[in-house]
Amino acid sequence: MRFSKIDLFEGISGDDVGKMMCCFGATFRRFKAGATVCDYAGDGDEVGVMMYGRAAMTRTDEDGEIAVLELFDEGDIFGEVLAFANENGDSVRVVAESDCEVMFIKYSQITKRCENACAHHSRLVSNMFGLIAKKTLSLSRRIEILSKKTTREKLLYYFRILAKRYGDEFYLPMSVTRLAEYICADRSAMTRELSSMQADGLIELQKKKVRLIKAV
Repeated sequence: MRFSKIDLFEGISGDDVGKMMCCFGATFRRFKAGATVCDYAGDGDEVGVMMYGRAAMTRTDEDGEIAVLELFDEGDIFGEVLAFANENGDSVRVVAESDCEVMFIKYSQITKRCENACAHHSRLVSNMFGLIAKKTLSLSRRIEILSKKTTREKLLYYFRILAKRYGDEFYLPMSVTRLAEYICADRSAMTRELSSMQADGLIELQKKKVRLIKAV
């Protein structure tokens, strides 16, 4: 397991990470695609760190409508203490999008004052604040997507974000169903819009492979 690839442990040696895992009482769990990683039912104190794989935070309202709130890749952190208030009583959970492994640490263990004033503990807290800042930026981008008026505008804005990260040719990090939930669109209507975008020469689409030809 390579902790050096996980941003939460940036600048912390492997030996120090090992000591911290014992100190924090970290646990590791593996999940199959489609399995529930955690359920935000209240009073959660665990922070999850994606060691590998992908997951999504979803919300199911009282009518059974599902919305994707966040996507998590390798190195991302999540947890009820880092999320938003769920005042409507909707079902909010993290679901594995692929086979994955997650490390769970008690949030209270991270934020408590270290009796030994360990430098690596301070670095971990600093890294966590950095990851929370990245999470804020990610949510800001999501708000920008949802602020677009049409399904085409939402798709193009999202595709531009992916193109900046991976180049003009990239693979969708989620299924078509999840993409519709992510941009809050009807799946059938979004599928028709994707076909229309191909016909208009905006994109090339082959299953989950997308090529952004031009943006308007």
